[in-house]
This record gives sequence, structure tokens and C-alpha cells, in this order.
Amino acid sequence: MGIKTALPKIELYLYTSVLALALLWAGSWIIEASSDNVNRKTFKETVKPGWHYFGRKMDVTDFEWAMWFTAFRNHILFALSGHVIFAKICSMISPKIGRNGFKNRSLIYMLYGCLTVLIIMGWTYVSLILSHCIILYSVALMKRKWLCFVAGLTSLATFKMEPFNSWQAGFVTGTFELQDILFYGGCGFSIMRCMSFALENCEKKDGNYTFMDLIKYNFYLPFFFFGPIMTFDRFHVQANDPNLTRKPREMWNITIHALVHLGSILVVDVFLHYLYILTIPSDMKLVKELSDWSLAGLAYSNLVYDWVKSAVMFGVINTVSQLDHLDPPQPPKCITMLYVFAETHFDRGINDWLCKYVYDYIGGNHDGIFKELVATISTFAVTTLWLGPCELVYIWSFFNCFGLNFELWVAKLFALPPLSTIEGVMSEAMSRRIRGLFNAVNFWQIILYNVLALNSLDFAKLVAKRLLFKGFPLSTLSVLFVTYCGIQLVKERERKLALLEEPEPSEPGKPKTD
Repeated sequence: MGIKTALPKIELYLYTSVLALALLWAGSWIIEASSDNVNRKTFKETVKPGWHYFGRKMDVTDFEWAMWFTAFRNHILFALSGHVIFAKICSMISPKIGRNGFKNRSLIYMLYGCLTVLIIMGWTYVSLILSHCIILYSVALMKRKWLCFVAGLTSLATFKMEPFNSWQAGFVTGTFELQDILFYGGCGFSIMRCMSFALENCEKKDGNYTFMDLIKYNFYLPFFFFGPIMTFDRFHVQANDPNLTRKPREMWNITIHALVHLGSILVVDVFLHYLYILTIPSDMKLVKELSDWSLAGLAYSNLVYDWVKSAVMFGVINTVSQLDHLDPPQPPKCITMLYVFAETHFDRGINDWLCKYVYDYIGGNHDGIFKELVATISTFAVTTLWLGPCELVYIWSFFNCFGLNFELWVAKLFALPPLSTIEGVMSEAMSRRIRGLFNAVNFWQIILYNVLALNSLDFAKLVAKRLLFKGFPLSTLSVLFVTYCGIQLVKERERKLALLEEPEPSEPGKPKTD
């Protein structure tokens, strides 16, 4: 079935209507549950005063969102604004000191980053980071990939497992509220960047990269604490590119993206005042009283919220880095657009890192079942260590690893006769519809496998039990049908994008018209 296969417009209009009505219906249930239970005991800790004039309280369950856009908004903006101003001064001075001035801008970024980290976290923290950088740089000089992996993952483990993480955290003095987030965020991302540097150094045929190259890469402030990770090969080329001319309308696009992020922040703020989607799952007694549609909408909305949060936070950082003439990793793909495990991720930087150094390196073209199994197991083993080993992460990793492999097994099965023969005699439109049914099931696997990491295992089990068993067949089939409608609309969008990228050839004998 080609990606350019079209469906009748009336059919697509039907899918759009069904999806819109279903989302409105599920949303109304969640709004009602939020408003009717706002004074519950379990809500007191996470639902705080919000819009006084509208009589609405705000769901403040997510510490990351509160940290970025309420409590510590001014501190983060001050640090990032300082970087932008510093970079602008650098770009104004550079032409006066010649071509080398442009090349040294990465050094100036590093100086500002080091100074900012030093002021925020103290000299012991900077010394701790530098000690890991020195160790991993020394290993990189040996140019053995397996040794770089062993050293890097061992360093990462010291920040993810007891008693090593507590021992290292003890070197950092201070008790401010963001200390733990900044400590583990900066350390974790630093190790991943050092591993990228070491692995890229193994690929360098003539000589080695310098230790200063590693420090410039690691202490670039916008990426330091919160990511995203930009692999060393890309950062090194872009940060040392003397050509600082911008593409046509580039600044316009950066401005539009910044305004979109601002609009997204405002939309999320509205939703957090009316939909307590983060607090409700923590009250299992209330959750059990909700309808099947409310549960389905609640699970889906939690993943959408997490995607929006990731897109906005990385988008803000990416906007700053684009002003520095860098091309950072793009925000994650919208969860609504995902119906295959191969494209499921919430951090494109980590995803790119894992694909380049683990998944694609081991799996090759991903056609072999055994190689794919080894590649996915290795990828999720590293991911488990990155997230921090615990029971919930083990379960999440197992199911997502299974889902990725299961997709390959099903694809291999359908490529064999008689299934391939049956699909061959179908119309392309019918083939698209049948594939959409399987994609709808896969979509809910993605939802269930990931919602347990965002909320809790008990909540994920309850959603699965209600939709698969207690709600069968009415709730199960109706939710799958609505999902199927959404999948077909996503496929239609992909079809239009494919046509724009590669227009279909004109009919033989028919001249092209401009």
C-alpha cells in the first residue's frame, strides 16, 4: 500500500466529525470530574489557587512545568537571556577581530556556560563534572568503542545508582529547591555528551579532538542542564562554522516558533485550570468511578500533555540555540501522530543519540529479526540506565522493547504468502483501511505502555482492564473506531506531505502545466 493512497473526501469528513465529537465528549467528562471533585482531600496538595477572578484552581502536580513557567521562570529566563546577550556581543565584536573571531564564538559560549554553572552550582560541582570529562577524554584517546561504552555507562551508573550518586551529590553544597534537578540533569547530560565525543573521536581517522573541544561542547549553557543532546559531530561543525549568514526568512521563522511556544504555554495554563488530568490519576478511588470514555480520554490526554511539555521546553531552548546559528534536534513528534513504536519518543535528542550509537549501529538496516532483537534490547538497556533503574522503568522498557520487535514480526508475517497475496489483490484504499485497523490497536499499545511511566502502574492496569475486559465489546470497539478515525486523518496528512515532497508524475503524453 503506497503512502500516496487517497480515500474519498466524504469518508475523511466522517472521520473528522467522529473524532471531534469523541474528543469533546471525553473532554466534557474530564472537566466535570475536575470541577465536581476539586475539594477532595487528595486534591489539596496538588490543586492550588489559580485564577481568582474566574474561581478556578490550578493543577500543579507537574514540578517540571511549575519550575519552568511559574516558580523559577525568571531565573531560567535571566540565564538564557544572558547567554543571548553575551552571544550577540560576541557576534558584534567578531567581525572586528577577523575571521578567527567567528571561529572562537564556541569558546565564548563555553566561558559564559562555565561561569553560569559555577555561580549556580559552585566550584565543587564544576570540578566533579570536569573529573568525569577528563576520565572519559582519556578513554577516548584509546579509540576503542567498546571501552568508551563501558567507561561512559559506568560513569552514568554512578549518578543513577546508590550509594555512588549520594556520595557524589554530597560534594555539592547548598539547599536551594532546584539543586537536585540541576545536579542530576547536568551530570546525566554531561556523561551522554562525553560518550558522544568519545565515540566520534573513535571515528576520527587523523589524530584526536582536543580536550578543549569537549569542554566547549559540554558547557554550552542552553543544552547543559536540560538538554536536548546534540551529538558532538553536528555541534562541532556548526559551532565552529565561520559563516554566520542566515537563510532567507530564518529570523522570521524563529520568531514564529517563539510565538507558537508562548501560545502553547498559555493554552496549557488554561487546560491546567480546567482539566486536572495530572491529579485525577493519583486518586484511584475517583478513577474507578469514571466512565470508560473518561479513562480513555484521561490516558490519552496525559501523553498529549507530556508531549506538549517536552515540545515547549525543548522549543524554548532550541530557539536560543538557533539564535546562535545552530540546528538543534527538533521537538518530539506529536503523540497523536504516532501509531508505530519505531517513531515513539519524547526527547528527540536522546532518541537521535540512541539510534546513532546503539540502535542503528547494531541493527543495521533493521531487516533481520535477531539483529533487531539485539539492537532493541541494547537500546532499552541504555535507556533504562539513563532513566534510572527501578521496577517501573523495567516494566516500561520491557513493553516498549516488545512493541518495537512485535511490529517487525508482524511486518515480516504480512510480507509472506498468503497474506501478501491477499493484500495484493485488494485495492490500495482497502489496504489502507485494514492497515489502519492494526495501527489503531498499536496506538493504544503505545498509550498503555507509556502511561504507566507517566502516572502509575495501577492506573495503567485499570485503564487496560476497563477497555479490554470490563468495557468489551461496546467501549473497546467504540474507542478503537474513534482511534481508527484519527489514524486515517494522520495518514491523510502524511499523504499530502509526501505529495508535496515528491509530486506524482504527469500522465504519458500530457504536458506539464505550471
